[in-house]
Amino acid sequence: MLGAAAVSPLVRSRELGEGARDAAGPGFRIRTITAGITLHGPADTEPLRAAFAFLKGAKHTLADAGYEVQTLRIATQPLLESASTRARADALPALQALDRIMVAEGVLLSIGPALGPDGDDPEFPTWAAELARTTQNVSFSSRVASPERGASPRGVTAAGEAMVAIAHATPGGIGNFRFAAAANVPAGTPFFPVAYHSGSDAVAIGLESPPVLSAAFAGANTLAEAKQRLTQSLESRLGPLERLMRSVAHHDERAYLGIDVSPAPGKDASIGEAIEALTGVPFGSASTLAGCAAITDVLKGVRVKTCGYSGLMLPVLEDPVLAQRAGEGRFSVRELLLYSSVCGTGLDVVPLAGDTPADRLAGLIVDVAALSTKLRKPLSARLFPVPGRKVGEVAKFANPYLTDCAVMKLE
Repeated sequence: MLGAAAVSPLVRSRELGEGARDAAGPGFRIRTITAGITLHGPADTEPLRAAFAFLKGAKHTLADAGYEVQTLRIATQPLLESASTRARADALPALQALDRIMVAEGVLLSIGPALGPDGDDPEFPTWAAELARTTQNVSFSSRVASPERGASPRGVTAAGEAMVAIAHATPGGIGNFRFAAAANVPAGTPFFPVAYHSGSDAVAIGLESPPVLSAAFAGANTLAEAKQRLTQSLESRLGPLERLMRSVAHHDERAYLGIDVSPAPGKDASIGEAIEALTGVPFGSASTLAGCAAITDVLKGVRVKTCGYSGLMLPVLEDPVLAQRAGEGRFSVRELLLYSSVCGTGLDVVPLAGDTPADRLAGLIVDVAALSTKLRKPLSARLFPVPGRKVGEVAKFANPYLTDCAVMKLE
């Protein structure tokens, strides 16, 4: 549609299935119901009980209404952002105990930024690696920028060093799935690992909705028509969900923060496929940037209460089409950063060589932070050095949410 080439065979082969799934239900999954709570400290477990009950009740209500809920999550206020090196180390046993509770309940936990943009803790990378190594369901981040001062040299350095340490402390570097460098990400974002909470108890939801985009673009003859169809489809589908969630939140006396309308992908719900349905060319070809911009325009204008990123996500390791195009060499990490200028997330689960040094990672992170500050929007970097893998070699993961992908080169 945007490009001269026909829609790829991969897209055409799936269009019928996309339409059938769209007709049979909402056309999307709820990736997460995220409850925001305040803890008095890492050892404070009492507020978790009420949050567990709320989340499971909310899931039941949504399931009765025909929605599939993938995960339940809890985000706390930044528990350790201003902690000293000693206090951070002393908190590890309590965080490990929290993790055991979360695993038993089948709920994910984010403790928010564990280091501020000006944090000066030489032990943070080692601490971050130990937290990632000894927990399963705990996510965390570090702030690398602020609206007032832009990118933080200390922050980006610490984040790059932490990613290297985590990569070598966890099998296949999988711990970096639960850590990210966050640039100007607001409280109330439902997506992990950057989620954190502020204020009274609250709830937000995030979506897995690429099939809605693919269905809206199928058969559209112009870009304007495609955008109009997507707008109408999203608003007609999200309006009932919003009304239901407002009622659920009100019943539990929680603040309703909104929907992060970012179309997070999954193994059978590819955002790369949706973009190709719009552009008519393989992802990474000329017009990909325009396609990303068009989708972002729609997401930013949807008439529901939005929160978090509410932009286009391009997580390479979570999307089979993006992973395929990366393996074909159709786009680079630098081009992903370019797409971030019109998207909404940054650099997300990007597979890199296992021997990538921390300063090279920091160079990417500072670019994300600068872009975030300049454009006044939340971005993050979740980089994935894969130990033992070089550029071009395929990284394989046992994690059910990640797809195999060739390691990408930095430049």
